[in-house]
Amino acid sequence: MMPLHLCAPPPASKRGPRCCCDVHHHHLHAAARATKDSSWAPVLKVAPLCLALLLCKECAAPALADNRFPPHSPATAAPGLLFKSRVDEAISLLEKGRQAQSEEDFRQALLWYTQVIKEHGDLALAEYARVGRAICLYEVGDKEEAFVEMEDVSVSLKGYPEVHAALAAVLYADKNSPLSAEQQFTIATLLDPHYTDLSYVKDTKHWPPSLVRSLAKFIDLQ
Repeated sequence: MMPLHLCAPPPASKRGPRCCCDVHHHHLHAAARATKDSSWAPVLKVAPLCLALLLCKECAAPALADNRFPPHSPATAAPGLLFKSRVDEAISLLEKGRQAQSEEDFRQALLWYTQVIKEHGDLALAEYARVGRAICLYEVGDKEEAFVEMEDVSVSLKGYPEVHAALAAVLYADKNSPLSAEQQFTIATLLDPHYTDLSYVKDTKHWPPSLVRSLAKFIDLQ
């Protein structure tokens, strides 16, 4: 048997309860001393390694079990909840704008769309609010700002047929640019052929009368 003084636990520390590291370190030193006894040498050659492995395993466990920041704690969940709240609010404002537009209250729709852009401009869906805002600006008389907005959004939302169709109407009716209008309208109708139908933009997309008239001029030319 191993001498009892090698198996005994280390004396208690004056500083309080010992951690597992203290216990393991004590036995490592004890094993090292025991190797001087040749009768124990074959057994104790591997003792330091075994004890070191125990030390790593048992001392690492409390660190791995640190629950200061559990995966689903409020600290980690807060940013995600805040982002979801912002997205929900932006969607709500966007829907209010579309509802007002469908009721032909274009000035109110303009306010809703503008609010989305001001408060949630960093969200991708704000680009769709910009499309609605440009369309409403055209109706309330600010055609130049509407044109600038449409041109800008036709780049950021390239491939979104509504903005290309609206820009085609404005380019033809207000900018005397039939070739550019044709290019924009080709993009729009390749993606969605419905934009050749005036009743679609009026009754389904709820375009204002002024923009419908501008599109009608372009379609009549074709």
